[in-house]
Amino acid sequence: MKQRQGQKGFTLIELMIVVAVIGVLSAIAMPQYQKYVAKAEVASALATLTGIKTNVEAYSVENGAFPASGTESDLGVPASIPGGAIAFSASSSAGSGTITYTFASAGVSTLLTDKKFQLARTGGDGSWKCDAPAGTPVTDDLLPKHCK
Repeated sequence: MKQRQGQKGFTLIELMIVVAVIGVLSAIAMPQYQKYVAKAEVASALATLTGIKTNVEAYSVENGAFPASGTESDLGVPASIPGGAIAFSASSSAGSGTITYTFASAGVSTLLTDKKFQLARTGGDGSWKCDAPAGTPVTDDLLPKHCK
């Protein structure tokens, strides 16, 4: 009597199951990864704005007013920032204004293309807060927790 040899290799159905499982996992993982990358880009932009905030405070103390649009280079803001642009906007009340970060239309996560967020300063007490500007703001789920 001949002994039956063991199975060598995988059957077609086993391979199809493995491919299906990998497909489902990647369908879940890719959007989460893209969201993670977008959150990291927002955190990087916020860190840039926080550094500029110190220069704005010094300017406000010296001049008694929030810096106007066009004074960015005077305050140490680089002429070009990879992935976005920074702009100042003074408001009508003394010492109040915003620093707005606008993400570029290319070279950033597709979730952030042409989106904006800003830090707003109130003149009375000099406090800062994250704010959603008019137009196309960054969605709340991509902002750091302390900005919501």
